[in-house]
Amino acid sequence: MGIFDHIRAVPESDKSTAVKQLIEGSTPDFDFFLLIVLSVLMATFGLLENNPAAVIGSMLIAPVLFPILSLSASMVMSDYKLIGRAGTTLFKAAVLGLAAAFLASLFFSDGNVLTGEVLARTQPNLLSIAIAIIAGFAVAYSLVKPKLSATLPGIAVAVSLIPPLAAIGVGLSAFNWPIVSGATVYLLVNVIGIVFASMITFSLMNLYQKRHIAAKTADTADKAAKEEAQKVHEIAEQKS
Repeated sequence: MGIFDHIRAVPESDKSTAVKQLIEGSTPDFDFFLLIVLSVLMATFGLLENNPAAVIGSMLIAPVLFPILSLSASMVMSDYKLIGRAGTTLFKAAVLGLAAAFLASLFFSDGNVLTGEVLARTQPNLLSIAIAIIAGFAVAYSLVKPKLSATLPGIAVAVSLIPPLAAIGVGLSAFNWPIVSGATVYLLVNVIGIVFASMITFSLMNLYQKRHIAAKTADTADKAAKEEAQKVHEIAEQKS
């Protein structure tokens, strides 16, 4: 039994559970954006302090892999509404993350932003592409295998999406365009590699058949997020 046969043989129940988890994990609610901001801030301070431990910690708390995989799954399902949902979530997360990194670097940087950790996120190469592609396969496969779900944090560290985003903000605050351009390319290489590899994996799993589950889960999750936001707004008005 070959590797592709193993991928195709994933139980339907595991696929359904993975799709629900993927859509729910990429819901653009307060919790999602809070974790994005916190992870970017931690990454920014780690980059500026040249502290690898802080940079690694930022990757572990970031939920950014879910909307990227949601985008891949949506493209495989040919669901334009879900594609727009995932794309909008990624765009908002990127803008919010860049703003957080820019402000943090602006106020806490001593002017020297060319640390080793920053420079490491500005020099993409063929190995970076290979790592992103392998990580894309790994995270897509692990997502639908309950016994392997614990490996997701490790894969998140491998693809390093948050640090290059933080590096872009750092570069912008210092008006250092080589850092901005290098980190942007680094980030795009990782995102494209993950999307490409995960799309192939999801296609082999025939995830298109779970299109209705994804759409239903997205509607439910978005409705719950709106209701929660409305409750928070009402409570704030009562206290004011």
